[in-house]
Parts: sequence; structure tokens; C-alpha cells
Amino acid sequence: MALRPVHVIMKALDAPAVGRFWAEALGWSAHSPGVTTYVGPGGGLVWPHPVAVGVDVVPVPDPKTPAKNRVHLDLATSSAGHQAELVARLLALGATPADVGQGEVPWTVLADPEGNEFCVLEPREVYRDTGPIAALVVDCAEPRLMARFWGGALDWTVREVSDDHAVLRSAQDAGPYLEFLRTPGVKTVPDRVHLDLLPYPGDDKEAEVERLRALGATDLDVGQGDVPWTCLTDPEGHEFCVLAPS
Repeated sequence: MALRPVHVIMKALDAPAVGRFWAEALGWSAHSPGVTTYVGPGGGLVWPHPVAVGVDVVPVPDPKTPAKNRVHLDLATSSAGHQAELVARLLALGATPADVGQGEVPWTVLADPEGNEFCVLEPREVYRDTGPIAALVVDCAEPRLMARFWGGALDWTVREVSDDHAVLRSAQDAGPYLEFLRTPGVKTVPDRVHLDLLPYPGDDKEAEVERLRALGATDLDVGQGDVPWTCLTDPEGHEFCVLAPS
């Protein structure tokens, strides 16, 4: 029994507009059949995608607070020229420069049109085969704790663990990484960005939820009411959802 990450959920006032931004940013397509805008690789909506982790933008009534998101995307580039071109294109699409205290670094920190921070990385060999999303990065206090919890929760493999950094990736060694970065500060506002997890066909969702609770997850009530998914938090309070298998 294990779960797989299938979506990065982003909350937005204008979900279609933010979805279009991310589709253009990633070179993917956006699909808005209802209230949610689904962003994924071109060629039609494949869910769950065998490699990519999609971006789903859901409408909410409240704007992002000034607090930095504790979950963000890192985008991959293949060369210095590609990095510069991508940054210029994103700025033209409505991104803005962001200062999160990064100082002088080789990557570029931007925010999407509603203020969600993300990074355009300099070319790195480790991300050469990830696709446009290099990593989903989570700020945390204890990367080792996060590695134990998420390594047990997911069917992904823990690739690296230290006091400052923990890295997971799919067992197939494909797609983006999930990284936990030791960062000052604590979570003070609800997550604007979070993961959705999906059981495999034939697995029991409720049994998976119970397994997560035993690992240290906590139930979360965000006013979701009677829905087919379950909202939880990890041991450091990061929100995530377990979807019903389809």
C-alpha cells in the first residue's frame, strides 16, 4: 500500500487566469471543465499522468497573504540562455520579481500573477530529465522528520537525507523531485499550495488514510464538508489531500 502524488494544488482568486499562466510557463495545456483549472502536459488530459505531477488551480475567495508560501515550485532549465529566455517570457506573462531573502544566488525568484513564489533554476545536471518542474520544495524545520513521514506515505524513494535537506523521487527515477528544505520560521497561514495524493486502483482509501494517521498525519477541517477526499496535515502542519481512487 502506498500513495502517489498526482497534483500540485494552487489556490487563486482567478483560477482560469492563473491556470493559463502556469500552462504557458510550463509549456503545458489548461483545461477548465468546471470550477477547477487543470494544467498538464499537452496531448489531452491524462490523469494520473505516469510521470508528470500536474497543477490544479482552484478558486478561493481570499487573496494570498504577504507571508511567503512554504511550498513552491522550482522550474528546470537546460542552459544559461534557456534560463534567461524563460525568465523574460514569464515576466511578459505577468510574473513579477520576488525577494524572499535569497540574496545573490544563481537562480531567479519570481511570483505568479497572484503572488505565489517560484524559482527558475540555473541549469543543473540533476534536473536534466525532470520535465519543466524540477522540484516541489517544502520549507520545514526538520528534514529528517519529513523524510520519515513522506517516505512512508508515498511510493517514492528517499534519495538524500541530511539535517538541512531531504529529497524524494518516484521509484521509476522519473518526473520531478519532492524536496524538504530546512528553513527559518514556522507556518502561520493556511497553505496556498499543497499536494494531492492518490491511491492505486484496488487500494482502500480509508485504509491509506489510517496508515497516514499512524505515521503522524492529523485530520484537517478547512470547511470541506462531505467530499470524497480526505484533508490531512503532515507532522509539521503542511496540508495535503488523499483523493478517492477512480
